[in-house]
Amino acid sequence: MEDAVFEVNPKGEVVWKWAAFEHLDEFGFSPASLKLLKESVSRGDPSIPFDYLHFHNLSVVGPNKWFDQGDQRFHPDNLLFDSREANVIGIIDKKTGKIVWRIGPDYPSSIGQTAVPRPVDQISGQHDAHIIEKGLPGAGNLLVFDNQGQAGYPPAPIGTQPRSRVLEINPVTKEIVWQYTGADSGRPAYTFYSSYISSARRLPNGNTLITEGMNGRIFQVTAKGEIVWEYISPYFRERRPEDTQFVATNTVYRAQPVPYSWAPEGTPRSEKPVIPGDNAQFRVPVKN
Repeated sequence: MEDAVFEVNPKGEVVWKWAAFEHLDEFGFSPASLKLLKESVSRGDPSIPFDYLHFHNLSVVGPNKWFDQGDQRFHPDNLLFDSREANVIGIIDKKTGKIVWRIGPDYPSSIGQTAVPRPVDQISGQHDAHIIEKGLPGAGNLLVFDNQGQAGYPPAPIGTQPRSRVLEINPVTKEIVWQYTGADSGRPAYTFYSSYISSARRLPNGNTLITEGMNGRIFQVTAKGEIVWEYISPYFRERRPEDTQFVATNTVYRAQPVPYSWAPEGTPRSEKPVIPGDNAQFRVPVKN
């Protein structure tokens, strides 16, 4: 399956298009990987995913400080894409069609490091890469949910205790300037993990709204990793007549923060702190 981008006007006419396969030489694949990828796709090799790049996220770069400072790669009209299968995040120049900025597909392997800033290390199977909007803390930086799901050519190795991360990246220096892992909340790192879907969005107060999609979990963390709000979706998939095997899941693809003004006037709302119980002290009462 080919990944392509189309711009359509209100009349339904295609006014701009871009095909990924025409730009594979710009993705940064090593000569050996690119040769393998092209040959495998052309002969239908089943070892190569049918959706071999898997573009699942595309957005305009939008107004940003880098362009204001003269860096044309970050022109607001350019397009930022996210290739989940290839472990690549890049920017397409809207005028030329060239990939003018990217990270991946190959990274140094230094998962587990916490010091920032540091060069971007191994991202794998990522989702929801985007430039943080002007007016928000971290504006101009790239925010991405790094699933650490298996992806890449060759596939990046998954650890014995897989865990996900949220990364904030300076796109000019290509350094991680902030990250969130499960360990930042005082828990084992493996307690925060979603191998697919998921997202992360910066909030006006500096917190980050995270969707751990595989587990239907949506939560908000401070810059220091403190969890200040959490929600687990109670909506599970229902069994259908054609299901021969059934797995009940409450997956959530992406949660998008919106202001209260989006809700109709008069919509009831309330905000009150919820004090979580101490799990170490929880006991199930037993009746004699």
